[in-house]
Amino acid sequence: MHFITTMAKQSSAQLFRCYIWLVDTIYAAGHITREEIDHKWARNYTLNDMHENAIPERTFHNWRHAIEDLFQINIECSRKLGGSYYIEAADDLERGGVRTWLINTFAVNNLINESHRIKHQILFETIPSGHRFLTPIIEAMRDKVQLNMTYHGYHKDHESTFMVKPYCVKVYRQRWYMLAQSEKSDLTVYALDRIVKLEITDKLYKLPVDFDPEAYFNSIVGVSDAGKKPKFVTIRVNSWQANYFRSLPLHHSQEETERTDEYSIFKYYLVPNYEFKQELRSHGAAVQVIEPQKLAEEINKESEEIIRMYNPN
Repeated sequence: MHFITTMAKQSSAQLFRCYIWLVDTIYAAGHITREEIDHKWARNYTLNDMHENAIPERTFHNWRHAIEDLFQINIECSRKLGGSYYIEAADDLERGGVRTWLINTFAVNNLINESHRIKHQILFETIPSGHRFLTPIIEAMRDKVQLNMTYHGYHKDHESTFMVKPYCVKVYRQRWYMLAQSEKSDLTVYALDRIVKLEITDKLYKLPVDFDPEAYFNSIVGVSDAGKKPKFVTIRVNSWQANYFRSLPLHHSQEETERTDEYSIFKYYLVPNYEFKQELRSHGAAVQVIEPQKLAEEINKESEEIIRMYNPN
């Protein structure tokens, strides 16, 4: 009865934060006992709004199962280490990716809410589209049910309503995106901040067994042109800007093949899509495209148009 009462008082968003808190707590500790978890829970005045001294046993294991369904993260118990809990294959979380970013983001948000007295000392970028539709989309992916979505695209003069099968979510440049399939189109990326209305239905769908979200976006920066054939791209970067590229690669395929006192050469194997070109242009004259020639010509043409815009005469 206590479990039912507790669950009834928690919204979906609140439960989601509890899942993230539990994953982060166990992952940070490596191995941790139930007693230690309960001690941390008792001190969490933000999520533990009922001021419980411990997480009810049934609630704890329901959270474990939900975490496995949502994130494919298994929380196991080691009898050899005194019944402590740990994250199975924790190394997977260290490899990065959407799942890791999602967990880290919500974990930091939980921590900030707990440390409310110093919240003004912690500054971070907000994601306007994340708070409203992310939870129902994740729930729909978990339960494999379709969404009835009303959507107003950036280049459309009207909104439209249709059913979609959510495949995955991805964040890029402060925006959440959903990759989904509708009856009228192939896989399409939808920006969450362009969703007008979203309803979870009871209509089931099957996710293709061979679909791999990370592989789908593997060859691109951002979200556009996934599935196109990647190309080799070579750029020359001024030495003073090269440090930025080393510390924050534009793409996981980035390789520094030459380094001098004046410049560095970086090579990529990707789809030179809109977002990648935007990244290159953001560095101005510090970056020069060496190959492919077509990409160099495109950026050169766009640069000339900018010059003409500011110097019409």
